[in-house]
Amino acid sequence: MTQNASPLPDVADTATRILEAAEAQFRHYGYSKTTVADVAKELGMSPANIYRFFGSKGELLEGVCARMLQQSLTLAKAAADLPVSAEERLRRYSMNHFEFTVSTMLDERKVHEMVVVAIEQSWGVIDKHIDEIQAILTGIIADGMENGEFVKGDPAHAARCFGAATSPLHHPQMVAQCIGKSNRAAPEDLTEFAIRALKV
Repeated sequence: MTQNASPLPDVADTATRILEAAEAQFRHYGYSKTTVADVAKELGMSPANIYRFFGSKGELLEGVCARMLQQSLTLAKAAADLPVSAEERLRRYSMNHFEFTVSTMLDERKVHEMVVVAIEQSWGVIDKHIDEIQAILTGIIADGMENGEFVKGDPAHAARCFGAATSPLHHPQMVAQCIGKSNRAAPEDLTEFAIRALKV
């Protein structure tokens, strides 16, 4: 008796497996030393199968970058949803993202290389992420303006300024250059400075 053929694997699941393998290879060997063939070998498939989902190694990196940025967005949403003051939500957002940047993007040299290349080659993905983060910050700041914590004004403009002021804490290259240096503002101090600016 002939059994039914096994169902084809879910397309989204296969793409996720490819991205997970690519990220593991980039982390272990470095982005520049990893080839599409290496990723395919890790998965036990041919490079042609990889190219069905991702047209190049650059597209693989873009996908990996998007996965990492999704973690960042999840952190931002979690901070925005906290049942605390707008000021405290901004403080948690800023410090949690600083810790995320250090632990996820700087602890390993090869991961840092991957992030730097992503910033240079996948700016569209990163720019979209910045817009999403700005929308979350705008909501928090609007709440703060409404309840009297912050001076009333344009919350979107204030969010852009707050994001720019705290970017040295969240931008991987800037964090890498500044972390641990005594002639740079401490993360806590820069965060408090940016929050105070919203109250003036």
